[in-house]
Amino acid sequence: MEKHLRIELIIERMAHKRACRVLEAGGMTGYTVVPAMAGYGNSKRWSRDTDLSASGDMVVIISIGDEAKVRPVLDQIGDLLGAHIGVVTVTEVEVLRPGRF
Repeated sequence: MEKHLRIELIIERMAHKRACRVLEAGGMTGYTVVPAMAGYGNSKRWSRDTDLSASGDMVVIISIGDEAKVRPVLDQIGDLLGAHIGVVTVTEVEVLRPGRF
């Protein structure tokens, strides 16, 4: 097994395509986007069930890569978060098939 970094980005749905383009342009070989159903932050609760417009919908984007690719991507993701609601975390993970990342 080999160590890599996992990016987990929670961001407004309307910005997810831009975030995915940043990952692709940075050489990340893949990502997964899943809907976020509900959450709590900034002393506020939100839920897809109670937001009629979907304007507040959030998604989670997960991507894994080696540190040489992840670090530069994080700078650009940080710029994107300056204009949108969101949070990003980075964790060290071990992968079984390192050739895919």
